[in-house]
Amino acid sequence: MTQVQTTIAHRPFSISSTQVERTIQDALPEPLDDHFVVVAGRRFPPKQVISLVTGLDRADFNTHQARHILSRLGFTVGRRALGHATSTPSSLEAVVPTSTSRGADRLRPFLGQWVAERDNEVLVAADTPEAVLSWLERFNQTADAMFRVPLDEREASGIAPA
Repeated sequence: MTQVQTTIAHRPFSISSTQVERTIQDALPEPLDDHFVVVAGRRFPPKQVISLVTGLDRADFNTHQARHILSRLGFTVGRRALGHATSTPSSLEAVVPTSTSRGADRLRPFLGQWVAERDNEVLVAADTPEAVLSWLERFNQTADAMFRVPLDEREASGIAPA
């Protein structure tokens, strides 16, 4: 567990990587703008994560501060460029479409979940189709496709259990 001592909006905070993971465990990521952080295989806006962890209003800090804190905690931070995501060090191959990461590899973090995609990028993943639709409506987003990611090859192929 990594821990960071930081000051945000003139208030001291002690934030740990475990605290971040625990706090966002049940949160759905909001739509991404330019920047993101990967936590537990999902991309979040950095300001959403820091706001949830600290309880601060997002106007109290900037994206650079949020990215810096999350990077110091060991999370991968990245920036979307021209409709695709790029990353700073670490592997994003499981969540970011790249020339070497397609299809199943890109969806691996979402096994068993319902996902909405646009332009081969996962917009949101949740346990129920209703939660995905609610998220799309809440953030006025549209998807090219919505489907459940199979848990394993047997489920994907429709083979009955032996």
